[in-house]
Amino acid sequence: MSALPHSLTIGDLAARTGLAVSAIRFYETHGIVKPVRNAGGHRRYGRADIRRLSFAMIAQRLGFPLSEIAAHLTALPDHRAPSRADWTRISDGFRSQIDARIGELERLRDKLDGCIGCGCLSLASCALYNPEDRVAARGPGPRLVLDPD
Repeated sequence: MSALPHSLTIGDLAARTGLAVSAIRFYETHGIVKPVRNAGGHRRYGRADIRRLSFAMIAQRLGFPLSEIAAHLTALPDHRAPSRADWTRISDGFRSQIDARIGELERLRDKLDGCIGCGCLSLASCALYNPEDRVAARGPGPRLVLDPD
């Protein structure tokens, strides 16, 4: 494929996104961006790749694994800016997961002070939050935080 019109070098893309060149190459190996090669064999990126990389950086900061981010981005068209409909489709996929994470964080925030405040730090022996270890029946792990009330 020939170079894109209004293409960016990897250095240009690094300057625009704040990513190191090596990070951009890493994202490339995961299919987040797909450069084309010019006649000299150099990578050229489209302006839409700024959005792709920015989205990936934000989603990673929110704790989404790169494989999941890449899977969502494969639905976007290559070498053109995504449309509003494209982004809506992706955001719908993330919205329910983000809402669930917000709920988990709120439960953790609301219960953390009490647990640390009592000093026992053990939900198995805490008479306040988990008398007689009743929560064990709901499964392993921190069920009081993970499970909605």
